[in-house]
Amino acid sequence: MKHDLSENAQKNYMALPKELRRLVDKQFEYLLWNHRHPSLNAKKYQKNPDIWQARVSKRFRFYFQIRGIHTTF
Repeated sequence: MKHDLSENAQKNYMALPKELRRLVDKQFEYLLWNHRHPSLNAKKYQKNPDIWQARVSKRFRFYFQIRGIHTTF
């Protein structure tokens, strides 16, 4: 599986504190390996069934779409 960050997601990612970016990177690795990894607690976003949300920490989540074997964050 492969992933791409949208331009907006790239800006938001770069604005995160370094420690939080490390957590995001770890979660992205889990996502690429298995989007149902327990650490992600991934589920479909209620407002749009084509979008998923996953956990970074108790306070932070990220949203993504699965397109075949290509994932967009």
